[in-house]
Amino acid sequence: MIARINLLPHRELRRERRKKDFVGLLALVAILAVCSALLVAMIIDQQIESQRARNSFIRSENAKLDEQIKEIASLRADIDSLRARQQAVESLQTNRTIPVHLLDELVRHVPEGIYLKLMRQEARKVTLVGYAQSNERVSELLRNLANNTPWLERPELIEIKATRLAPPPGSGPGASAREGRRVFEFALNAMVKSNDAPPDKAQAKTAAAGAPAPLAAAGKVGR
Repeated sequence: MIARINLLPHRELRRERRKKDFVGLLALVAILAVCSALLVAMIIDQQIESQRARNSFIRSENAKLDEQIKEIASLRADIDSLRARQQAVESLQTNRTIPVHLLDELVRHVPEGIYLKLMRQEARKVTLVGYAQSNERVSELLRNLANNTPWLERPELIEIKATRLAPPPGSGPGASAREGRRVFEFALNAMVKSNDAPPDKAQAKTAAAGAPAPLAAAGKVGR
């Protein structure tokens, strides 16, 4: 029997082989990691590009919506302007008949013994100033304006005082105010009913523009 003795350094060879296997495994892991990183980077780049495209689409659509909103705002402004003009025309058409109706109502409901020297309209408020033979005449006028006319409402007596009218021109040079007729001077306000009156906004614009009052007259109304 022949004895075989291995004189080679088998432990060192095994150690070298293990090192080579470990280095190869590390290289394989590194290659796989680099490939995975590249793949992940490509996927992220695609997602970024896709998100950029979506953002660009959203910006373009927002710009279109902004233009449409501007057009809608312009249309609304035109509609509001047309409505304001329509209300102004309707208000003017309504105001054209109010003075005629007011004069007609005053002729009908001013009692005997009352002389109106001033009638003025400011927006919905109508002011009457005149003379009466007695307080009862003024009370009757207030009742008539409160109950018997479809155009006026809420009459309110502002002032009433006793006075004397100047004597007529043919009384002679020596006539004085004391020899004139004793009457009661009064002032009252009444409101034009709102269902036939112009809108308050239109009246405010008219007053702000310095327009003259729709009705201002002086003279004798009544009997």
